[in-house]
Amino acid sequence: MARRPPIEIKICGLTDPDAVDAAVEAGADWLGAVFFAPSPRAVTAEQAADLFDGLPDDVGTVGLFVDPDDALLDQVLTRVRLDLIQLHGQESPARVDAIRLEYGRPVMKALGVATRADLAAAQAYADHADRLLLDARPPPGADRPGGHARAFDWSILAGWTAPLPWMLAGGLTPETVAAALRATGAPAVDVSSGVERAKGVKDPALIARFCAAVRAAEADRTEGDRA
Repeated sequence: MARRPPIEIKICGLTDPDAVDAAVEAGADWLGAVFFAPSPRAVTAEQAADLFDGLPDDVGTVGLFVDPDDALLDQVLTRVRLDLIQLHGQESPARVDAIRLEYGRPVMKALGVATRADLAAAQAYADHADRLLLDARPPPGADRPGGHARAFDWSILAGWTAPLPWMLAGGLTPETVAAALRATGAPAVDVSSGVERAKGVKDPALIARFCAAVRAAEADRTEGDRA
């Protein structure tokens, strides 16, 4: 059996240099900034540019947007190095195509998941997005998208074949990520609130623990593949 590639780690919602440094030191593959004003993790283009300045070339940068208009995308992308655009709203496949064409960046489309039926939406983006992010569907009445620190039932992914490279999000923490990886076989994981000591405030120690837990789970997966 061919060896599987390393599990990718994305630390999202970064707002301060200490957390960025901790994520790089811990071996994160992707660093994310949120450009959605209602979020407690929102940053300006200028703040994100400072956070991402001087990153190693092998660390990718992600901008999270929610139903962005072109004015916001223009404002951010003219100031910030972004290697991947993450769309976390109700963007249609046609809107994904338009953003990819206009800005020349790969796009990851986030999908809210609560039941097996929600996975059907992935196919609609198969020829439009470059990646998918599976996150917990927001609770009723939520004013923001995303998992709100909640996990969805990972068992609904059993037997599912993703049409694109994908990441798993929603309720992941240093304590739960290994179980999530075992249950889903996810090739990549995305964490935000699970490595915070307060809402919107990242904890460098939790970032380090999360990344270490992923690498330990990866070693277990590799050993299992050899068995």
